Amino acid sequence: MDIYAEVTSRIMQQMENGVIPWRKPWIASGAAVSHATGKAYSLLNQMLLGRPGEYLTFKQCQEAGGRVRKGEKSHMVVFWKWIEIEDEETGEKKEVPFLRYYNVFHIDQCEGVTAKHTTEVRFPDGAETLEAAQEVVYDYLGREGVKLTHSEGDRAFYRPATDEVVLPIRKQFVSTAEYYSTVFHELTHSTGHPSRLNRLNRPSFFGTEDYSKEELVAEIGAAALVNHVGLETDHSFRNSAAYVQNWLQVLKDDKRFIVSAAGKAEKAVNLILGAAG
Repeated sequence: MDIYAEVTSRIMQQMENGVIPWRKPWIASGAAVSHATGKAYSLLNQMLLGRPGEYLTFKQCQEAGGRVRKGEKSHMVVFWKWIEIEDEETGEKKEVPFLRYYNVFHIDQCEGVTAKHTTEVRFPDGAETLEAAQEVVYDYLGREGVKLTHSEGDRAFYRPATDEVVLPIRKQFVSTAEYYSTVFHELTHSTGHPSRLNRLNRPSFFGTEDYSKEELVAEIGAAALVNHVGLETDHSFRNSAAYVQNWLQVLKDDKRFIVSAAGKAEKAVNLILGAAG
């Protein structure tokens, strides 16, 4: 099976059904986690799985004394496996990553298995949410030295040359969620600076593949961060038909696009949150 094509197909199917996978509140609502370890799945796998809760393989379900209900469909989880290969010309050996997958079931698709790691999620109120968002922003700015400027206008952007995020003034935004979604979008771009994750190592222009890929990295990163601080994004202003169609076309043209963008977004989010990995 072509795993890249299958991942892309599943993401596209969600979008064709009116769901934008990276815009689902799968962090604020609690993450999808492994029943065996309690560890949260990657951002890409969160999108593929679609909802929070514990997941386990068919074998893990049996070993726990349970069984998968008849007729239940499994969900794909992907991971990277390093394989040693030998260069045919030089004989030099090196390790390269290959994308692999396995199938899991949500715990509510099983009988006789009890959840071990799922905890109740506490949704913060508006004041706490604002404070949590501000803390993420100021911690990252202070730690990385990125400048943040508000200026009345109609553009929001990150300028690599000055390592600066420029935003419209706050009163121009119609909601708190949209303001922080924009802030986090631009902060995600800033993680690509050569002194950080070095994604922005060459100029990219609107309409190019590099530009589109970086925009999707920023979209996924912003969605993860907005949901991390507990802000509601179910009715995001970006969830428009034109927006969906644009990304559907991009994903259709490159089956590796979503896998690459999700991986880069996860690294960006970890950097902004000061997390290891």
